[in-house]
Amino acid sequence: MFVGVGRLVLSIPGARSLKDRRRVVKSLKDRMRARLPVSLAEVGELERYQVATLGLAVVSNDSARCSEVLAAAAGMARVARDAVLADVATEIITLGDGGRSIQGGIEQALGELGGAGESHFDDDDSDDEDAP
Repeated sequence: MFVGVGRLVLSIPGARSLKDRRRVVKSLKDRMRARLPVSLAEVGELERYQVATLGLAVVSNDSARCSEVLAAAAGMARVARDAVLADVATEIITLGDGGRSIQGGIEQALGELGGAGESHFDDDDSDDEDAP
């Protein structure tokens, strides 16, 4: 499993108020969400009229796909009508085969309950006595 994370810093030279800034940022976020499988949030510079920082995340079983989605998001920001892409930073994080190397979370909770990370879900309904 791979997690791609990115930071886009936008300069918004035409913004004269937070309302102007919000309009530009919302438009870009809406276009990215509509066209890309990416999660977005404004993560910094919230009170500055002419600067916005967006955080992005994408999860895939292929690191190339993460890179592709992050590059597409940066490309969309580069051609945004009312903003100038000032900085881009991306990173791809590897979390092992199918995310099995993630520490904590459900695996840790199951281990504490005596399950030692075993799955308690049954994907095969053929041996269920209650199945219709």
